[in-house]
Amino acid sequence: MSKNLEQKVQQVSEVKEKLQKSNAVVLVDYKGINVEDVTDLRKRFREAGVEYKVYKNTLFKRAASELGMEVLHEYLQGTVAVAFGYNDAVAPAKTINQFIKDKPKTPISVKAGYIEGKIMSVDEVKALGDLPSREVLIAMLLGGLQGTIRNLAYALNTIKENKEAEA
Repeated sequence: MSKNLEQKVQQVSEVKEKLQKSNAVVLVDYKGINVEDVTDLRKRFREAGVEYKVYKNTLFKRAASELGMEVLHEYLQGTVAVAFGYNDAVAPAKTINQFIKDKPKTPISVKAGYIEGKIMSVDEVKALGDLPSREVLIAMLLGGLQGTIRNLAYALNTIKENKEAEA
């Protein structure tokens, strides 16, 4: 087997491994982005626990096909980079959305997303990225539950006091 073919086989297996391990994948069109902005974007992804890589489209398509993810093929044209989210499914979308908001003149754009076996449009990836963080959502839920429990305790106490007053 030639050395070039061995490298390609290795890259396909690397992509397959990353696709299987990730919770979310965001495909990004990075055409025209300068080095300074790419460095900033990579730093942001790293801080968010997201892996950002560029692969040849043909190799990525092969890996996606072997995993039954052919729905990604139509988005693998032109300059495509991939953001793999391993721990937090929202992190890739949130990071790229924030980058685009912070640098609106940068020609980077989202092509699509793939989360838990479902392809996501650009608008869906944007909506996902606009969600509050997991910690904020948990705090909001707990705050809502705490208010409800407090109201229940108040109502039960009022019923108890009314019964005692009648007796």
